[in-house]
Amino acid sequence: MKYIIAADIHGSAYYCERLLQVLKEEKADKLILLGDLLYHGPRNPLPKDYEPKKVAELLNDHKEEILAVRGNCDSEVDQMVLEFPMLAEYAFLELEGQTFLATHGHVYNEENLPPMAPKTVLLNGHFHVPVFREVGAYVYVNPGSASLPKEDSVPSCLIYEGGNFKRINLDDLKVEAAYSLSS
Repeated sequence: MKYIIAADIHGSAYYCERLLQVLKEEKADKLILLGDLLYHGPRNPLPKDYEPKKVAELLNDHKEEILAVRGNCDSEVDQMVLEFPMLAEYAFLELEGQTFLATHGHVYNEENLPPMAPKTVLLNGHFHVPVFREVGAYVYVNPGSASLPKEDSVPSCLIYEGGNFKRINLDDLKVEAAYSLSS
């Protein structure tokens, strides 16, 4: 199976459409969203084409393909317009025999690890900077922000398949980097 992993859309209809274009072109099975879907938050600038209602419509059109967790900018009001669950703080996923803990990153992250078995992949967004790092007993992966990148990164998402990640630049839809999980 093939998975697209993204975080921090923050209401950008433009980047949501780019993300869904990657989902379609890659013929991915699932879209894993790591929170901050509709609202831009009080500390962030407005992202390109800020249209939370349109983002909700775009995502709802793919509700069967989406697995989502809650971000610090997501609320119960957002859940009222989204047709897929997104209020869980974290989710354990078993993808191709590999355990992933998907969370936004504002509660659980590298500084505050959740209870995880060795070799678990910790997936989170929140920091808006892409990361792939093997840290002792686990692997830390952050797809970066789909719409509001920080620290000279670009809007991005990840493709995961067969133990391999590709980071996609959502501006030009080209591969920015590739990573592989060690056996």
